[in-house]
Amino acid sequence: MPAEGRARIGADAPGAALRPRSLRKLLVSDLASPAPAALARRRLWLGIGCGLLTSLIWGVQSVVSRQSVADGLSAADVTILRFVVASLILLPLARRRMRPFPVGALGWRRALILTALAGAPYALVLVGGATFAPALHASVIVPGLIPVMTVALAFLVLGERPGPLRLLGLVLVLAGIGAFGWQAFGESGAGAKAWIGDLFFVTNAVMWSVFGLLALRWRTDAIDVTIATCLLSLLILPVFAATMPIRLAEVAWSAIALQALYQGALVGVGALFLYTKSVELLGAGRATLFLPLNPVVTALAAILLLGEYPSPVEIAGMVLVIAGMSVALRAR
Repeated sequence: MPAEGRARIGADAPGAALRPRSLRKLLVSDLASPAPAALARRRLWLGIGCGLLTSLIWGVQSVVSRQSVADGLSAADVTILRFVVASLILLPLARRRMRPFPVGALGWRRALILTALAGAPYALVLVGGATFAPALHASVIVPGLIPVMTVALAFLVLGERPGPLRLLGLVLVLAGIGAFGWQAFGESGAGAKAWIGDLFFVTNAVMWSVFGLLALRWRTDAIDVTIATCLLSLLILPVFAATMPIRLAEVAWSAIALQALYQGALVGVGALFLYTKSVELLGAGRATLFLPLNPVVTALAAILLLGEYPSPVEIAGMVLVIAGMSVALRAR
């Protein structure tokens, strides 16, 4: 057979496709492309990691807010630091994403309403409550009451009726928060004003519940809402500075840096990204299952960093709230 024919037959033979170099390339390609099951596991664990980090940041936030009181900062100081730092971080993204600037597709009316509910006023009330009540109270009352208030508002406004399992969870939450209220009203001395802080936190829960329902009704984008509420909050900060105590010039730089980095960078930007990523990887239902971890993180951080030990009544209330949140979040 001529050499040309032999070459053609060799090229067409089945073994030609499995020469050493081709086989090596095929194996490397297979190893570089994970199987669907491996990719799903990777997404699951990445989503779990994002959810856990979000709970860690939110859980320690109450402790950092409480520390601001010990460091001599006012609620207005912390609010100003949070939104100035977060706005500086988000500004480059806002300039590319938000058209018209800074409200984007939300429009001015909706953006201003959402800012009043979840922007600087919300943060001011939250830090103001930390002036009177221990860190654990904020971490239990706010996330615990949000589903209760949301269900109540959804029933009154939209006519949505919760199922029996969700109602059971909400009853457990209310029982746990009732234990905190009973403890707060019975305290004396340094803790005699804890009930005032608890009322602040109840206000936070109402504000966030209305915000959540409006965001859902308007089908808003989470990142757009965060950018708009953060930047529009800058318009309110001069009012806070003119009408409330400002002590930034009187405290240590380390105290200012702690609040600026934690409240502005970690809470204002980092937690948003991590929570949004966990929703993307796990779905909204699974992502919310990490919320009951917040009080646990706060309780441990308050003991380690502030020396605030929960009483037996507060521990019982925390357990009831965590159980109720877990039941309510799993219910349909």
